[in-house]
Amino acid sequence: MSFEEKFTWVSAVVSLLVAGVYATFVVGRLGSLPVAEIAYQGPLLLAIGATIVVTIAGTILMSIGTAVSAEIRGEGPALDIDRKDERDEHIDRRGELVGYYVSSAGALGALALAMLRYDQFWIANALYLSFAAGGLVASTVKLIAYRRGF
Repeated sequence: MSFEEKFTWVSAVVSLLVAGVYATFVVGRLGSLPVAEIAYQGPLLLAIGATIVVTIAGTILMSIGTAVSAEIRGEGPALDIDRKDERDEHIDRRGELVGYYVSSAGALGALALAMLRYDQFWIANALYLSFAAGGLVASTVKLIAYRRGF
């Protein structure tokens, strides 16, 4: 498994987990509080920051684990972090393009909510949902391309 594929797995898992925790937190408050009173800003910023920090930490841990397992197997200390072939570039480009389309459609939905004067809660969460979904779709497209071929 290439470094790029491992990084895609880390990114997908972290994005899914953080978005799931955030959604559980916010949806849990929908039934008990009016939308205008839900303090979503802090948790939303925390979710975005956590996605970034945990993805970086996960990538570092994955790199260390790869290096240690390669050393144990006797393959030497070389990591293929900077080794990206043409296939990796094509897979990355395709996945990011599909993710961009999903994010763009979601952003248009958030724009429609703003034009219809919905509460800021819905607009902000629609934007977060569109970016999270775009990232997950991009990762899914990449992982499918790595497994089935490109």
